[in-house]
Amino acid sequence: MIRQFELIDMVKAYDPDLDEMLLNRAYVFSMKAHGMQKRASGDPYFSHPLEVAGILTGMQLDCDTIVTALLHDTIEDTVATYEQIEELFGLEIAKMVDGVTKLSELEYTSETSKQAENFRKFLLAMSNDIRVLLVKLADRLHNMRTLHYIKKPEKRARISRETLDIYAPLAERIGMQELMNELEDLAFPHVYPEAHESIMKRLDYLYSNTENVRDEVIRELEKIFADNFLDAEVVGRRKQPYSIWKKITFRNVSLENQADLFAFRVIVDDVAECYKALGVIHNTWQAVPGLLKDYISMPKPNGYQSIHTVVIGPQRKRIEVQIRSTEMDIIAEKGVAAHWRYKNESSKKDNVHYRWLQDLLEILEHAADPEEFLEHTKIAMYQNQVFCFTPKGELINLPAGSTVVDFAYAVHTNVGDTCVGGKVNGEPAQLNRILANGDQVEILRSKAQIPHQNWADFVVTGKAKAAIRRYTRQQKKKEHITQGEEILKLSFEQEERDYTKKAITAVAKKLNLKGGSATVFEKVGSGELSDRAVLEIVFPSLKNKQDTISTSAIVVDKSRPHKAGDNQLPIKGLTSGLDVHISKCCHPIPGDRIVGIVAEGKGIMVHTIDCEALEVYTDTPEDWLDLSWQYPENKSSIHIARVNITLKHVSGALASVLLLIAKDQGNVTNVKFIERSIDIFRIELDLEVRDAKHLTDVITALQASKYINSIERAYT
Repeated sequence: MIRQFELIDMVKAYDPDLDEMLLNRAYVFSMKAHGMQKRASGDPYFSHPLEVAGILTGMQLDCDTIVTALLHDTIEDTVATYEQIEELFGLEIAKMVDGVTKLSELEYTSETSKQAENFRKFLLAMSNDIRVLLVKLADRLHNMRTLHYIKKPEKRARISRETLDIYAPLAERIGMQELMNELEDLAFPHVYPEAHESIMKRLDYLYSNTENVRDEVIRELEKIFADNFLDAEVVGRRKQPYSIWKKITFRNVSLENQADLFAFRVIVDDVAECYKALGVIHNTWQAVPGLLKDYISMPKPNGYQSIHTVVIGPQRKRIEVQIRSTEMDIIAEKGVAAHWRYKNESSKKDNVHYRWLQDLLEILEHAADPEEFLEHTKIAMYQNQVFCFTPKGELINLPAGSTVVDFAYAVHTNVGDTCVGGKVNGEPAQLNRILANGDQVEILRSKAQIPHQNWADFVVTGKAKAAIRRYTRQQKKKEHITQGEEILKLSFEQEERDYTKKAITAVAKKLNLKGGSATVFEKVGSGELSDRAVLEIVFPSLKNKQDTISTSAIVVDKSRPHKAGDNQLPIKGLTSGLDVHISKCCHPIPGDRIVGIVAEGKGIMVHTIDCEALEVYTDTPEDWLDLSWQYPENKSSIHIARVNITLKHVSGALASVLLLIAKDQGNVTNVKFIERSIDIFRIELDLEVRDAKHLTDVITALQASKYINSIERAYT
């Protein structure tokens, strides 16, 4: 365990002006706060924040970040409070500690929700200060280094999966290649144990047979650089097992055919010498076409710069060579930590506001729930990049497979929302045109344009998907509100009651619905809340006015004796008061041919004779009853029937349908939207009618409507 004076010396080695009193105070505070807590390894818990601080000193981070590392678990795991941290260490450190905190006190319905919500909060804190992410990554790295002390394999697998899904991609996004590689390789055996074992065995064999090739390549590179008066350092190292496995899995490249089991790195003084080294290598060995990547002229989103080339080297082996300057090499390994300057506010601003981070924040604003945010975030972080340009020459980084619409949303959300087409390299292009490296893209816009739901079928960026889904949700919500209000106005009119917004607001309050009357309209329009339920809340006296099911209209025919082969049975021993229920699967109404099924504990279930649910009773004829309808003298009983309607998607269509139903003395008790598209709605209506003839009259009237494409009775 790192001792107090050792930590001070480690930081002073690169920051002679550090605040020793602040660091000492944090060391003692954290040690006392964690007290006798133990880790799974049996070590004192305080050893963990110390090791995290040690990892960050290796990155030469400032004193405030080291203090945050020492304190990062105190709010979550001890009795220490945010207020104490702020009082003793200042507002900036308190905010960073709070940002790193895992928020484990929050409870969600699933691990996915918990992970996603935790990541949302963490991202917001990170957007204000990138050091929050650096501390969190160091925290995760030490936890992964000690993961083997956790006894339950399923817990190790869950933590490792989270590492691969979230933390390794984040490390890559801020250019911390070394940290990303270690996180991936520590997680790999716990998430894919069989694949890891297989890869390691095969790699050991291949490396044992190619070790001499590595030495030969290094010797030859050093010689050709010396012959060309180029001062270059040449390094060869084994590639990481997880990165090799990803190529095997996602690119379908066999181990034997990979050019980069070894990575050869050429480090020179400046950019000019990078290109000179490339020329020397290509002049000596044959280049493999299509595998030259110039990340110096077109850096990766995380700031990574280098030239990658694949050549046919000694023993006719394909080898990959990376060429970079000394500064590029430091940034490639250490990322944002390599050039972070905390005493310079302008430098701080430049380093925090990465474009990808702003995109993630925009996705955060648009996502409907934590799971959707996590889905779009993974899309935004994982995919390989293509580089395209605006007409003014601005570079836009996009995932491979991106379209014109993805490009439009990458420029700005408003540009994406109003995109009607594009030009790629000066030629007109469809919205779903897939872009390639180097394409120049011009977006054509119209104020009258709106995002279309089918765009979500071909866009690939998380930002575009989130924006389209947000707009679609907003439009559906507006439609539901309009339709719900129309339905309620008609329902009030049919009951000869005065309709007021005040009454609907009272319903929202009684149902504890946020958003007032608009939320009630939305729920009625979407079918989540029936108009009848709203009426009965406003006018309780209506509850006793009608019964949804009228059992008095049904009688059991007990007069006919049972004959062999006849499905009609006498009911022997039928006790008075046996419950009779109208089946909800087929909604029988007077005029339908009906049968009854005796269900133990439920009474008699009434079905139409052609109901599909009767098939399960084919082998138990003793449960069947012959039923018939007995019409009461007033013929005023009310029954529920269901119809499916395909309706043109035009203004006023639904209102017209509801009005026709009302004119035929029917009443809509529920509306359910089955399908929505640009042209049509498919809806399911539950209607109150007197009998089958009344229903037929309503359907006939609706068939004549210019707004209806088709209508049929539904039996399920």
